[in-house]
Amino acid sequence: MEYRQIGSSDLKASVITFGAWAIGGWMWGGTDRKAAISAIRAALDEGVNTIDTAPVYGQGLSEELVKEALEGVPRERVLLLTKFGMRWDLEKGVLKMRSQDAAGKDIAVYQYAGRESVIKECEDSLRRLGTDYIDLYQQHWPDATTPIAETMEAVQRLIEQGKVRAAGVCNYSADQMREAEQTLPLASNQVPYSMVLRDIEKAVVPYCLEHGKGILVYSPLQRGVLTGKFSPEHVFENDDHRSGMRYYQPENIRRINAFLEKLRPLAEEKKASIAQLVIRWTIAQPGITVALVGARDARQAQENARAAAIRLSEEELQLISRELEALRLA
Repeated sequence: MEYRQIGSSDLKASVITFGAWAIGGWMWGGTDRKAAISAIRAALDEGVNTIDTAPVYGQGLSEELVKEALEGVPRERVLLLTKFGMRWDLEKGVLKMRSQDAAGKDIAVYQYAGRESVIKECEDSLRRLGTDYIDLYQQHWPDATTPIAETMEAVQRLIEQGKVRAAGVCNYSADQMREAEQTLPLASNQVPYSMVLRDIEKAVVPYCLEHGKGILVYSPLQRGVLTGKFSPEHVFENDDHRSGMRYYQPENIRRINAFLEKLRPLAEEKKASIAQLVIRWTIAQPGITVALVGARDARQAQENARAAAIRLSEEELQLISRELEALRLA
């Protein structure tokens, strides 16, 4: 496993980070507790030392599963990354979405990061995770109803109290990062990035490179479609959010699969799966610190972690980039 420093913090994270959204079940068609715990433990066995979760993932379930999976594991062995600012239990802030919880109950999720809310969320996460500190505490989404300075002041207080080691944000623009850093230094920005979604290369990556900030990318497999395992005829469960996504429309699945087939000879040469090749390409891109990859079972977790061992030459990276440039989605 390879490890990289997150920005200017003293956190050294595995380049493959366990993304714990899917195991929470919410918006992913439910969860299997036993398989989820096995997935986390398998990732640890492969050298993964970083787990990224959030309260809203299953309305607390993901954090609780992380705690259960880490029973008996020395606390210093793992970096725990979680988030704040997505409230399903408080009607305040910006309405992000209406959805259903794991029990099928309708819920409304709000982006809210007022001072007292941040403090409360931290205490709740510490309890669910069974720890007395969080390694990287990240604002999940910007909150247009709360001044950024107020939010960051709350995180600074948590750092001073020893409950948080480093501060991060998620889904922030470069301008929003610049404003946040007028209050406290940020270690990182967690943003979506994949072969077919590269918006961050315009402004976020240049800002982070210039200012020494880590970039944690989520959905490097574009929520599974870049594994090549989906057919245009695939039917999702009703509560699986991917059914309405652009990348999962039949014509785009066909185009993505055709592109991935062009990479298959290189993957076979590396004795790797298509997914592993895609993950390795992702963490080889300029400015990218780690890739967050989800797994629903131990086998998936092992395969994801082993992507770190693949080596791609500059010529091979250019070959992939040339094929990627020819891909056009509907």
